[in-house]
Amino acid sequence: MTLEPDRLGRSKRDLAGMLRELRLQAGLTGDRLAVRCGISQSKISKIETGRVIPGVVDVERILWALKVPEELARDITALARIANTEWQDKRISWRRGTARRQAELKALESDATELRYFLPAMITGLLATPEYMDASLGYSAGDRAAVVLRKIERQAVLYDESKTFTFVLTEQAVRWALLPPLAMGVQIDRLVSLSRLPSVRLGVLPIGRFLPRGPMNTFTIYDNRLVTVETFTGRIVFRDPKDVGRHREIFDLFEEAAVFGSAARGVLADWAEASRR
Repeated sequence: MTLEPDRLGRSKRDLAGMLRELRLQAGLTGDRLAVRCGISQSKISKIETGRVIPGVVDVERILWALKVPEELARDITALARIANTEWQDKRISWRRGTARRQAELKALESDATELRYFLPAMITGLLATPEYMDASLGYSAGDRAAVVLRKIERQAVLYDESKTFTFVLTEQAVRWALLPPLAMGVQIDRLVSLSRLPSVRLGVLPIGRFLPRGPMNTFTIYDNRLVTVETFTGRIVFRDPKDVGRHREIFDLFEEAAVFGSAARGVLADWAEASRR
C-alpha cells in the first residue's frame, strides 16, 4: 500500500470502518473484543468511531483477536501506518503563512522534553544566526522579517533546563555556504557557543567518518511521540510507535558516530577559521 498524500485523511476513516466491520463479521460485541485483545471497551469504541487513531500494535492485537487472515491483516496493518502519518504540503503552509508554521513549531518544542535533530543538509532555525535564517527563507513567500523574528523568539527554548536538545549535524550541514565566508564563520561560532548550554548536546559528523548508512533526510524526534521528516515539497509526520522507534534507532547510529563536547568545538573552530580564510 503506497503512501499517497491524498490518501492520508481517508485512511483514518477507512481503518475505523474496516475494524468495526470485521468485528461485526466475527459476531463479537465491543465488550467481547476488548476482553480478547486486552484493550478497554471505551478505546475500542473510540477506534471504531474514528475518535482515536490506533497504533500498529493495537491494530495487530485487534486483528489477532478477530482471527483475520494473514494477507488481509497485512493490508490493514499497512493502512494503520498510513493513518498514523500526516503529509504537510509546503505550498499549503506558505498559503497559511510561515508565521503560523513558526507557532506550530514553538508548540511542539514547548510540549516536548527530549528533542533530537538530525541535520544532514542545513543548520536548523534553533541554532541559526538572523542572517542565516533570512538566507534560508530565500524561496519562502510572505514577510521574511516577521518569520526571522519568530525564529529568534523560538530560540529561548534552548535555555529551558527542563528540556534536553541533541543536535547531530553533518559537515555539509555546517559548512554549506548559505552566506558569504565571514558570515558563515559567525554562524559556526554560534554553534560553538550554543554547544555550551546545559540543555544542549551538539555533535558533528566530519566527512570521512565511516558510517554504514547514508544521511537521507532531515528529521526531528519529539520525545517518543512523533517524528517530522523534511523534504523539498513538504514534511511527513509519523506518529506510529514503530515509525518513531525506527527513526530513534537511526538517530542513535548517527549520534554514536558523532563527536561532541570539546572535540566537536575544536572541529567547529577549525571549520569557522577555514571559512574566514
